[in-house]
This record gives sequence, structure tokens and C-alpha cells, in this order.
Amino acid sequence: MKVDGVHYRSIRLAADGWSVEVIDQTKLPHDFVIARLTTPDEIAVAIRTMQVRGAPLIGATAAYGVCLAMREDPSDRVLDHAYEMLLATRPTAVNLRWALDDMRGALRPLAPRERAAAAYRRAARICDDDVAINRAIGDNGLKLIRDLAARAKGDRPVNILTHCNAGWLATVDWGTALAPIYLAHDAGIPLHVWVDETRPRNQGAALTAWELGRHGVPHTVIVDNVGGHLMQHGMVDLCIVGTDRVTAAGDVCNKIGTYLKALAAHDNRVPFYVALPSPTIDWTVADGLREIPIEQRESAEVTRVTGRTASGETATVEIAAPGSPAANYAFDVTPARLITGLITDRGIAAASREGLRRLYPEQVSPRRSVV
Repeated sequence: MKVDGVHYRSIRLAADGWSVEVIDQTKLPHDFVIARLTTPDEIAVAIRTMQVRGAPLIGATAAYGVCLAMREDPSDRVLDHAYEMLLATRPTAVNLRWALDDMRGALRPLAPRERAAAAYRRAARICDDDVAINRAIGDNGLKLIRDLAARAKGDRPVNILTHCNAGWLATVDWGTALAPIYLAHDAGIPLHVWVDETRPRNQGAALTAWELGRHGVPHTVIVDNVGGHLMQHGMVDLCIVGTDRVTAAGDVCNKIGTYLKALAAHDNRVPFYVALPSPTIDWTVADGLREIPIEQRESAEVTRVTGRTASGETATVEIAAPGSPAANYAFDVTPARLITGLITDRGIAAASREGLRRLYPEQVSPRRSVV
């Protein structure tokens, strides 16, 4: 995607050929800053503090963290340490584990002297594959928007609601939930996006709105609790969200608040789709409510908010009553029964074991576990 006419990926190698450059998402939407990462520890901090975020991008960034570790010391000890350190940064997004498993599995059989170069090749492949996968998600989701546009009356645009940020900032390029929107916009299909602010970190207001605005996509930022009202009044034609993990049975774990949007969509007969790359499917998990660990982040994200003041300075202010405790659950799980379909790189699947098996016959879904 482009920023002021210049093409960017959310992660890339620097001009030196070994260090890693990422868009510092904690600075958006007010400042566009490229951060240079030079050590595995800096990669871990970038993931943990959400300089980079979004399941696919977290995985790609962790892959480059392994590269930097192998550049410093290609021993088995360092490989295993880098794996464990990076895996601990974010517990919910399955792409992190997938990318680290892929990297360690590819490097372990090699002689230490071969590992650094091989690691960079493997990480580059993970990034390129992510771009291709997300473009395919866009093509498959575009069909849904085309169909809705064909049924629209007059010049009314297709109104799409999205939650959190599942655009190119959350992936290497294109995005998941936003990929069909970008392709539809570029194809000249009239559309408008309702952008949930997505408290507590405001990824929708800060990141999704920034992306869409830079690309010229019509959009409106709304507070998180408006979606149900809009659906009741026929102002939403389609919901598309991303996900951090999908179970083998089709349950979806995504940014907190997604479940409530799915409930409102179900009650108002609004199609609710989830866009995901295949590495986001966790074939080892059957029951999302009981088996997916839900990250609980620091309470300050709830009690404080950061923005730009009238003087142009960026400031963080307290918004909660002093002394009040705050809970910060970062994700929730939407049961498969509330999901109209899963938009994948291989096509659109029903949110069920059978639907996923149809698109991924090589995978064996686990039996439902009893805890």
C-alpha cells in the first residue's frame, strides 16, 4: 500500500541488508516514524509494546528476530533462547508460534555457519507469502462486496463495518479485513466504511482511519457502541473483521468487542465475515472459549488516552476516576454459530469443522477436548 504516493510494507530490511525497519504504530496517526531494530531484544520489545501488532505482522517480525539472533550467534542455545523469548511476547496470536516453529524447523537441521543466511531467506519468504495470501483474501472478499453493490438501490454505497485494525499495518501488505475493501474501492465500487474506534488502544480510530484516509476510502469513525444502532437502522450492509486465532471448529478470537458486534449483526441479519490468512488457523484447538489464552494487558491502557493537543504536542492524559482499578482484556472469542463465513486465501468457508476441512483437506482437526 502507499503513504503519500510511496509504497511501503509494514516491515522490511534496512539498506544495510541485515537490520529491520518497521513502521512504529505507537506514533500513528499523528507521526509517521520508521523504527530500526537491530537485536532480538529490540524485536521482542517492538512486539510487546505494540510498535508492531496484528497477528500476521507479529509473526513476520518474530521471524526477523530469529534472523538477528542467528547473525549474533547461530548456536542451538541461542536459537532456542530466541524462540522462547519471542514466543512469550504475545500469547494470543497464533501466527507468532507458527512463524517461530517454521523458522526453528528450517534452521535446526543446518550447520551453524549456514543458519544466518538461511534465516534471512526464510523470513523473506514468510513476508512474501503473507502478501500473496492477503491479496488472495482480498480477491475472495471482493466478490461479496460486488454482490452487495449489484443489489444496492440507486447510488447508495455499500456500508461496511469493521473493528480494530486488520489492514496492511497489521500484515506485511494489503491486510486481511481491509484487503477486499481496498480492492473494491480501486475497482470503482461505491462504498463507505464505519470504523470502530476500538478502545482501549484505539486501533480503529488511529490506524484503520489513517490507512483508509491515506488511500482515499470514504469512512467515518464511530465509538464502539454505535454499531448495533447502525445495524438496527439498516445502515450496515456487511461486517468484516480480522482475527488473531481461529479454531479448527471455526470459533474466532479477535480484538475485544468483536463478540458484541457479532451478536448485533446476528440479531439484525447483517452478514458477519471474518478475514484470515491460513497461518491464523490453529488446528490444535477445538474450543475457543476454553482453550485460547486471553491476553490481559496493563490497566493504564484503559485509564489513560494519548492524543494530540491544540498546541500540536502529543500528550497522555488520565480519563478514569483516580484510584479506580481497571481490567484490560485484550481479546474475546466469537462462537462459530455467529459467523456467516470465513474469508481465506483459498476461498470462503463456513465457520465450522466441515467448512474448514473443505478448504484445507490436508489438515486434521482435533477432537473437542474436555477440560
